Amino acid sequence: MIDMEVKALTNVYKEKFIAYCKKYRNDVDDSFLYDEDLRNFELNDDNPTYLILNQEREIIAAASLMIDEYNKRGKKARFRLFHSEVDDFSCYSLLLEKILLHTKGLEKVFLFINLENEKLMNIMKKLNFTIERYSFVLLRENTEVEEPVYSTDYNVRDFRQGKDEEVWCNVRNEGFAKLQGNETPIDPENVAKMLSSEDYLEGGMKILYHQEKPVGVVRCTNDVYLNEPTMNIGPISIIPDYQGKGLGRNLLRTALKFAQEQTYKKTILCVNAENDHAKKLYLQEGFKQVEAVACYKYDLTV
Repeated sequence: MIDMEVKALTNVYKEKFIAYCKKYRNDVDDSFLYDEDLRNFELNDDNPTYLILNQEREIIAAASLMIDEYNKRGKKARFRLFHSEVDDFSCYSLLLEKILLHTKGLEKVFLFINLENEKLMNIMKKLNFTIERYSFVLLRENTEVEEPVYSTDYNVRDFRQGKDEEVWCNVRNEGFAKLQGNETPIDPENVAKMLSSEDYLEGGMKILYHQEKPVGVVRCTNDVYLNEPTMNIGPISIIPDYQGKGLGRNLLRTALKFAQEQTYKKTILCVNAENDHAKKLYLQEGFKQVEAVACYKYDLTV
């Protein structure tokens, strides 16, 4: 074991921690390591964070957990970062030991790992993490898009801030109620965060109606993939009674048309491995798989 010190993050090391996140975010799941996320990072009970320092008082490993209200409702917490720049298993073991002190009332903690990162997957296995599910990242070059075709009693409307928050939550929650990893309902506060986020695109949140009944939603946001501007599509949600009617395909095409209007050259989305029907749809519509990741969970109930 190398000579090192484990300590909780304080304001003294906050900027160094953020610099560490930026340095290594391309090596890990960077879903919550974008510049906006790091600018808004706060030292509080929702973000327990620990560092390992070497003799020179430099950060050589870090773990940061996100325990916001959404995750609490699902009795879970997601790692913002779990990383060591030195090849020493004890770094991960010590960080996990400290992080678990903050998990009272939770049932699991989890993180996503690219399937090419065999070293980190082996470390997770040694730490008694298990694979809960797999997910794929799909990318599409913005080539020709077929026109969405809805029957006359369907129409797509742009989300109206201050009016449609409950509608959005109801459709998303009903459509995702049985989708692994997304079962926890969102609430209007979560929608408000979407609207105030830097990745928000005006007109990028759309609701599908059957006559006056909301039956589907799709969200398009600004993203970057391999240093290129990319539009992210997700969620696409159709309530169960309306699934299997081709509405998901048409909502996807609506989003792809929006990407063209916004002059994006690429679009990206994620899909769970068990959602085989959705993946086949995306591949048929011109997407190609570019990444595969595993969701590793640490079960706190055993």
